[in-house]
Amino acid sequence: MPVPPVPPGPSPSRRRVLATAAAALPAAGLLARTGTAAAAPAPRAPGRSADARLPGGGDLGPNVIVFDPGTPGIQAKLDEVFARQERAQFGGGRYALLFKPGTYHGLNAQLGFYTSIMGLGLSPDDTLINGDVTVDAGWFDGNATQNFWRSAENLALKPVSGTNRFAVSQAAPFRRMHVKGNLNLAPDGYGWASGGYIADCRIDGTVQPYSQQQWYTRDSSVGGWLNGVWNMVFSGVEGAPAQSFPDPPYTALRTTPVSREKPFLYLDRGEYKVFLPALRTGARGTTWGSGTPKGTSLPLSRFYVVKEGATAATVNAAVEQGLHLLFTPGVYHVDRPIEIKRAGTVVLGIGYPTIVPDHGVSAIKVADVDGVRLAGLLVDAGPQNSEVLVQIGPKGASAGHAADPITVQDVFVRIGGAGAGRATTSLVVNSHHTIVDHTWIWRADHGDGVGWETNRADYGVVVNGDDVLATGLFVEHFNKYDVQWNGERGRTVFYQNEKAYDAPNQAAVQNGSTRGFAAYKVADSVTTHEAWGMGSYCFYKDDPTIVQDHGFASPRVPGVKFHGLLVVSLGGKGQYAHVVNDHGAPTSGSDTKPSKVVSYP
Repeated sequence: MPVPPVPPGPSPSRRRVLATAAAALPAAGLLARTGTAAAAPAPRAPGRSADARLPGGGDLGPNVIVFDPGTPGIQAKLDEVFARQERAQFGGGRYALLFKPGTYHGLNAQLGFYTSIMGLGLSPDDTLINGDVTVDAGWFDGNATQNFWRSAENLALKPVSGTNRFAVSQAAPFRRMHVKGNLNLAPDGYGWASGGYIADCRIDGTVQPYSQQQWYTRDSSVGGWLNGVWNMVFSGVEGAPAQSFPDPPYTALRTTPVSREKPFLYLDRGEYKVFLPALRTGARGTTWGSGTPKGTSLPLSRFYVVKEGATAATVNAAVEQGLHLLFTPGVYHVDRPIEIKRAGTVVLGIGYPTIVPDHGVSAIKVADVDGVRLAGLLVDAGPQNSEVLVQIGPKGASAGHAADPITVQDVFVRIGGAGAGRATTSLVVNSHHTIVDHTWIWRADHGDGVGWETNRADYGVVVNGDDVLATGLFVEHFNKYDVQWNGERGRTVFYQNEKAYDAPNQAAVQNGSTRGFAAYKVADSVTTHEAWGMGSYCFYKDDPTIVQDHGFASPRVPGVKFHGLLVVSLGGKGQYAHVVNDHGAPTSGSDTKPSKVVSYP
């Protein structure tokens, strides 16, 4: 069959402001509830009375829907959730769809906003759907650039047509999936798309990006890869295209330097457990393709199951008591930070649980301890400015964590969009050896509470720790530096950025004598840093005459190296004078043509 042509570059108005945000909708009364076997009593923290002890395990709440192959009306329930969530970009509904091991026939699970679909086997092949898990963009006239906040994990799919469609943009991971066919990443009609992320997956057929502007694939196996538009990055991927940037725009690392897959919920002889995949160095291919994956398991009885209405005080008490945390789908307002002080604590969210800090507090603070795993959360800034939303390690953190790093995975941050929000810095990484594996840090460019000062947020990510690794880093629209990297020996594999659309004029983004704040700034004091597959785009809609001196800025030293860089002016709304420092050709005109640098220095 002839391959449809790849459409031209993206729309200049890639994310137009929506006239109205979808209102929060109540959960369905008929949705199934689920529990576990009787929970073992949790260990009591010193100084806490027996009456004050919090229970481990228990019911997963009304917005976790569990299916087995004999469940009647599965398709109807999937359609019901999708009808609620298809357009609810800033609504309050949150859902996790869990499928017990077995074989399911004739399903099409369409995923809307804040919806996660997950298999409950130890391997994806334990749960087979003869059908599809579909993301399309009919709700937005065939434009997939706002298909955010949804996920698919730990399933095997045999698509009805031979090709599964998963047309997503940011904050929409495809993890631990086995597609027994092709995977199409574009919407029906091949409209615009701006994704995305795949990890620990096997795609037997061909991955077909078509209109996807950029994509990162890590530690997976693919039968083929069709095309690339601007920036396609691979690390540890069997079957990936060969290194060829800038044409085709493929950046390929044979292995991923260090990785540890995201924890996941599964069933073991009817008991819920959380599997903690082992750390890998020089990783390549899936963790599950050659038998039982390496790692350890924790019974749900060792987790405090967090449900809507839980306070930060209760959550912190559970951690102090020795429990891990499983956040169920919901929106959680906190009046103090959730503090993770114990080494090895697992904080896992399912169904996009959303933490909103009130009164200008931080949402999450992690101590400088080994092995904390933070995964599957959305942090939504509150109307009163927070100095820091998510902090990994305190200021001045000094411990080494090479053998057991802190991991931050599928942790997303939003400032504005769902309402006015403000934060000076979204994510600060102070602890050494931290792995940040897939994050989207977003100062909203559309929705409610959006404006240059209304949802002010100066910095997206600030890295102060040494030996920090970021794999799949998406950071957009901040008033100053989107990423500021101060630590030594940092590494980034894949970076996607858009500068703030709403800068009112050149003076508003002037950085001393430099025009514009870099999308990714390596501090002048740094001597060693390396990054691969980096893109920055500008769309200065309010003043198209704004010039960015460069997308990337770094000290001019041999140990700081970049590979596969590009900058793009979307429709000529603003321009870049250079790609990195004073190197690389300027963008010009309105043709949305990237300026590229293969390596620097």
